[in-house]
Amino acid sequence: MEFRARNHVPALTGVLSLLSLGLVFGAVLGLFDGALPRAPMAVLDAIPTVNALVSALAVGTIATGWRAIRRGAVARHRALMGVSLVLFVTFLALYLYRVSLLGPAPFPGPETIYQFVYLPVLAIHITLAIVCIPLLYYVLLLALTRPIATLPETNHPRVGRVAASLWMISFALGIVVYLLSYIIY
Repeated sequence: MEFRARNHVPALTGVLSLLSLGLVFGAVLGLFDGALPRAPMAVLDAIPTVNALVSALAVGTIATGWRAIRRGAVARHRALMGVSLVLFVTFLALYLYRVSLLGPAPFPGPETIYQFVYLPVLAIHITLAIVCIPLLYYVLLLALTRPIATLPETNHPRVGRVAASLWMISFALGIVVYLLSYIIY
């Protein structure tokens, strides 16, 4: 029996999404504690700043990639979305590594800001990040399993617009979370 990924994009999206979310929740819940080598504290302390820079770059590459496809520059769009994906994976790997070793970072600011600003921003950021995972897998799998000329006939453009919008908002809100946690307070 022959397995063709192009015929199983929704199923593969589901499986990859569940595996990815399992890794995320496993890291946040401390299931990998002790399984990872520990970097020096200076490296762990630098990860939030590096991730904020990665997030800013990702917002730029997603926006530029979106603009490229609107102008018909398919190769540029594909390259920029590939860079965006690498930035996302980099962000996620660094975040999961840090949270696996140190747990979630506490908010150092006032309780009122924590309750009425930080938590709502963080909740929206996390929700969008979770929602983006299957959307990103779906558009990526469509792009990888179809000839470029046929992508406009698939859900890739429609789902891609939603995924890119939510992805950029999630990255931008992640930067706000960083600013609140590490710069402002």
